Amino acid sequence: MDITMLIGGADTPAADDAVFERRNPVSGDVATRAPAGKTGDVDKAVEAAAAAFPDWSQTAPAARRAVLNKAADALDAATEEFIKTAMAETGATGPWIGFNVMLAANMLREAAAMTTQITGEIIPSNKPGTMAMAVREPVGVLVGMAPWNAPVILAVRALALPIACGNTVVLKASEMCPATHRLIGKVLTDSGLPEGVVNVVTHSADDAPEVVSALIAHPKVKRINFTGSTRVGKIIAEQAGRHLKPVLLELGGKAPLVILDDADMEGAVNAAAFGAFMNQGQICMSTEKIVVDESIADEFVKRFGEKAAALPHGDPSGHVVLGSVVDRATVEKVDALVKDALDKGAELVTGGATDSTIMPATVVDKVTPDMRIYSEESFGPVVCVVRAKGVDDAVRIANDTEYGLSSAVFGQDVQRALSVARRIEAGICHVNGPTVADEAQMPFGGMKSSGYGRFGGKAGVDEFTELRWITVEDPGQHYPF
Repeated sequence: MDITMLIGGADTPAADDAVFERRNPVSGDVATRAPAGKTGDVDKAVEAAAAAFPDWSQTAPAARRAVLNKAADALDAATEEFIKTAMAETGATGPWIGFNVMLAANMLREAAAMTTQITGEIIPSNKPGTMAMAVREPVGVLVGMAPWNAPVILAVRALALPIACGNTVVLKASEMCPATHRLIGKVLTDSGLPEGVVNVVTHSADDAPEVVSALIAHPKVKRINFTGSTRVGKIIAEQAGRHLKPVLLELGGKAPLVILDDADMEGAVNAAAFGAFMNQGQICMSTEKIVVDESIADEFVKRFGEKAAALPHGDPSGHVVLGSVVDRATVEKVDALVKDALDKGAELVTGGATDSTIMPATVVDKVTPDMRIYSEESFGPVVCVVRAKGVDDAVRIANDTEYGLSSAVFGQDVQRALSVARRIEAGICHVNGPTVADEAQMPFGGMKSSGYGRFGGKAGVDEFTELRWITVEDPGQHYPF
C-alpha cells in the first residue's frame, strides 16, 4: 500500500519525494510505502495547523460535536479496513484491532460530549466592582505522538480531546504503522473536519529524531502529548523543557497484579491471563509482575500455567489469542529475560521463545529481584510470578519498580484489597479486575517513570486548554495616584 501524508487537507508526499517501507512482521512482505518526512514537512504541517486554528477555535461547540460524532460513526464503519491495514503493519490479531476501533470511536464520542463541558468559574474578588473569571481557552497547535501497539486507540486519543477543546493538531505517525495512522486522518477529513485541523506526518525510523525535534522546537507548537517508551519520553521532556512547552507523557510500565490470600482464584487466573497476554503483552498496562501470596502460590501457578498453555497462538489471521509480536527483536529480548531468570533459579512454567515473531504465552515462576525480568519492562508475551510473605510484603514488591502506570489487586475482603490499592504507587489500580482497562472518560496516566499528566475526561480538558484569569472592572475605580 502506498500512502501520502495529510497536510492542510491534501494528500502530500515528502518534500524530497523520499519514502520508506514498513514490512509485515509475519510474512516479511512490504505492507506500506510511506513518505519519509523531514523538517521541511514538519514546517508545512505546523503552518497548516496554525492557519486552521483561528476559525476552528471559534467554531461553536455544537458544530465541533457534530463532526466528532460523524467521525466516530465513520471510524466504526471502517473497522474492516483498519483490521486489514493494522494486521499487515503490526502483526496484531483482528479482534485486537477491532477492539481498538470500537474504543477509539467511543473516544471520539466522549470528546464530542466534552465540547460543552469546558467550563470556568467566577471567583470572588476583593476589589469593589470587579467580576473575576477563570476561563479555559484553546491553546493553539498541539502535537500528538502515537505508538504502534494500540494503533487506533492511542492515535485517536492523541487528537480527539484536543480537537474538541478547539485546538488543531499535527499527528506524528509511528513508522511501524504509518498507513493505520494515516487512515485515521482520512476518516476525520472525510467526516467534515476542516482542512488543517488534523495533519498527519510520516517518517522513517532513521528520520525520527529529526522530525521529533522539529515538531517540539517549532515556535507555533504550544504543547505536546506522547505515548511510548520511557527512554524516548525522557528525550521529549528534555527537549520540550528547553522551550518551556508543557508535555503530557504516558510511558512504559511494569504493572503488578497483587493476589492476596483470600482472592477468588478463578477470577485472578482469568484476569492475569487477559492482562498478561492480550495483544501479546504489548500494552503499556500489561500485567508484567504477578505478586501472589505464598500460601496460595502453588495452586495459582498450577491453574494459571494450565490456562496460559492452552491459549492458542499462531498466524494472526487465524483463530488465535496470541498473534505476532511487532518484530523479531521483541522475541529475542523476551528470550534473554527468560534465560537470565532461569540461570538464576527461576522456573519456566510454560512457553518460551520461537524462531519467528510468533511466541506462545510464557510464564516464569519464583522470580527474585536479582533477575532482569523482575524490573525490566518486557513488552512481550511473558509474565513473571513473585511470591510474597503477606500483605505488606506484597505491597513492597508491587512498588519495587521505577514504573507506576497500572496495577490491580485481587481479594474478597474488599476493604483490605482497597487499602492495598491505595498503597500501590501507580496512576491506575483496579480491585478484582485486570491491569488492562481503558475508558475514554477516565483520568488515564501514570506516576514515576511511567510519565505525568492525564488523558481523558475533565483531566484531559485541563491538559489541552489554557486557564486564564480575566476580569471586568469599574472604569471609575480609585487609584492611589
